[in-house]
Amino acid sequence: MRVAIVGATGAVGQEFLDLLAHRGVAGRPVPPEALRLYASPRSAGRRVPYAGHELTVEALPEDGDLHVDVAFSSAGGSISKAHAWSWAAHGAVVVDNTSAWRLDPRVPLVVPEVNPDAVQGHQGVIANPNCSTILALVALAPLDRAFGLTRATVATYQAVSGAGQAGIEELLGQTRAVLDGGAPEPAKFPHPIAFNLFSHDSEVGADGYNLEERKLLLESRKILGRPDLALSATCVRVPVVRAHAEAIHAEFAREVTVDEARAVLAAAAGVRLVDDPAANRFPTPLEASGQDDVLVGRLRADASRPGALALFLAGDQVRKGAALNAVQIADLL
Repeated sequence: MRVAIVGATGAVGQEFLDLLAHRGVAGRPVPPEALRLYASPRSAGRRVPYAGHELTVEALPEDGDLHVDVAFSSAGGSISKAHAWSWAAHGAVVVDNTSAWRLDPRVPLVVPEVNPDAVQGHQGVIANPNCSTILALVALAPLDRAFGLTRATVATYQAVSGAGQAGIEELLGQTRAVLDGGAPEPAKFPHPIAFNLFSHDSEVGADGYNLEERKLLLESRKILGRPDLALSATCVRVPVVRAHAEAIHAEFAREVTVDEARAVLAAAAGVRLVDDPAANRFPTPLEASGQDDVLVGRLRADASRPGALALFLAGDQVRKGAALNAVQIADLL
């Protein structure tokens, strides 16, 4: 299988390189001669280490032919909107990690642990969901299958890695400045991120919800095939380098006990229970960083609604929330 990474020099692109070299696609590492790296013209010619070799980053070809079988696209929505279908027309299955095509009816929106059969209907482009949606549904989908999810409220605690390498550098730089007695200077984010948190830095609509919150609702409905699913989200940016966390309160078609939910989650693909009240040990972004699984814990009855559940999760936004989910889609192909 010939593979391309579009956006190879970004944070997610670097994660793709690690996954393809060590994990591979369908259990087989991608050899250097089968991998092509694409990025913006200013990055063309850059040499990138890969599996003991060095690969040269190329500018995107004007004719749309990437010369590969699968292209992982993570270079931004405008690039995908402009070129994804052209890449597909030249024979590449495009697994797109941007928001460009997620709600397009032609394009499957896939979390492999949740709706793997959706890839069968692809027309050349498959969409990777938003990171917060992926993490939430890895935990909620098995509960939905078992008990019938009817409503969820979600509060996210989103790491700066969601804004790419620039977000990471801004948090680190501002933290150093504050500790040295200086003032944080926002650039990537609209507010200081060091020692602070704020509503997610995406456009707020007329309904009062920001874009990240609408993604969670609309993408979850599409992936689960539940256009009537009631879901409300509050998405917050926090001063964490990597891995998002989410607090979820969920209601179901019948009353669910904590023991029933724990049994379902313990058997669910992509989930690792971290739930030890006696030791006060529950999911944290630090423990989730670099991990394939979504860590789930703090399982308890929702005190405000009989039969409902409350839980807390943490998952690596760059890995499972982006690159790994895309590679798992390629596994299905």
